[in-house]
Amino acid sequence: MRRLIAIAVVALVVVGGYAIAASGSGPSSNPTVKLRSTSLGKVVVDAKSHTLYLFEKDRNGKSACAGACATNWPPLTTKGKPKAGTGLKSSKLGTTKRTDGRTQVTYGGHPLYTFVVDAGRPGSLKGEGVEAFGAEWYVVGANGRKVEKQAGSSSTTTPKPAAPAPAPYGY
Repeated sequence: MRRLIAIAVVALVVVGGYAIAASGSGPSSNPTVKLRSTSLGKVVVDAKSHTLYLFEKDRNGKSACAGACATNWPPLTTKGKPKAGTGLKSSKLGTTKRTDGRTQVTYGGHPLYTFVVDAGRPGSLKGEGVEAFGAEWYVVGANGRKVEKQAGSSSTTTPKPAAPAPAPYGY
């Protein structure tokens, strides 16, 4: 399934992804980041309710996504100070400088991105769990952490470590 999604991403870029990315990816003066209820629970979205993602390859609040990566996963950029909507903590909202000099919005220390396959459809979650450009992509929860879909369930949580197995009887 992930391979099929990756192929769809490449096809979308070839057919028209550049137009989608260019049409709404410009920096906002003071973007608002807010919450939206989805099948994965409440997730972080931009002012137009487009789902925002984190990239597991990013380190120390710095983006590792440029070039073709940023064409497929346009960064949420700003020219001013971003605003936290209802349900989000202003203290988790910030910015980071990209290698191209633009300022990218962060939440929970994670640079934020949209996804071209979502094609600007509010609430679309097509990028959830996709592996592309060297790491996986996840939607961001109100706590600033990735949201993962639990196998066989429509609800999601950040996975918890499994409890250790009990010792065999008599040992």
